[in-house]
Amino acid sequence: MGFGAVQFVAAWLVWTAGAEDGGWSQPEGSGLEDEGGCSIQVLDGSELSQQQFLERFAFSRPVIIRGVTDNTRFQVLCSRSGLLQRYGSLTIRLSTANTHSYRKVDVAFQDYVDRLLRPQDAAVLGSETLYFFGDNNLTEWQNLLDRYQAPPYFLPGRSAAYSFGIAGPGTGVPFHWHGPGFSEVIYGRKRWFLYPPDRDPRFHPNRTTLSWLTDTYPGLPEAEAPLECTVRPGEVLYFPDHWWHATLNLDTSVFISTFLG
Repeated sequence: MGFGAVQFVAAWLVWTAGAEDGGWSQPEGSGLEDEGGCSIQVLDGSELSQQQFLERFAFSRPVIIRGVTDNTRFQVLCSRSGLLQRYGSLTIRLSTANTHSYRKVDVAFQDYVDRLLRPQDAAVLGSETLYFFGDNNLTEWQNLLDRYQAPPYFLPGRSAAYSFGIAGPGTGVPFHWHGPGFSEVIYGRKRWFLYPPDRDPRFHPNRTTLSWLTDTYPGLPEAEAPLECTVRPGEVLYFPDHWWHATLNLDTSVFISTFLG
């Protein structure tokens, strides 16, 4: 299932006609306009060496890095038409978008894009929201992921594993934590909220990030406010081990994370 030269040229022609969103845009007004503030340090890749990454961020705090990867080719391949042409009939595994996710649902990728990739309703619970991220047979997607240029930074003794996702406006995963990793947006915008390991966020594990943003976030005292920022295409966010984080897709978003296990 490799991407040959002819297929790439065809994908490129489609992508150039709508390069900004790759064909993933929803009807006007379905995206979320409020990007919030940014309390996470943002650096250019040329300003951050591997040694500086280890000393300043790897074990202590998140950072957003711009211009550290060039995934133009990968972005072309991730256009809506390109992925549907290549993977439309493939069965993918969705998981529920709550903090303790247990339910799994298998659907065709075409069905997910046509029927489930829609704006989040704030009243719908996380256990009722199906989310496409990770939890899939990487053998089927390996030819695509091989084209992804991962961030050049690393943690000694840890190996990288990719998780690829696509989700509609207002969707996201509520607060949870795991090992360290990077997350890059390919299309769309993704808003992040983070707390260090010693600060438990105030949230309900079965309420979506959108409902938390609407109901809980506005009333948080300044001392309980999370670190936050909106990540755009070409930007990579790094989060350290055990940091709480929640995500909110402001548009239909295509994204990929590099988990350091």
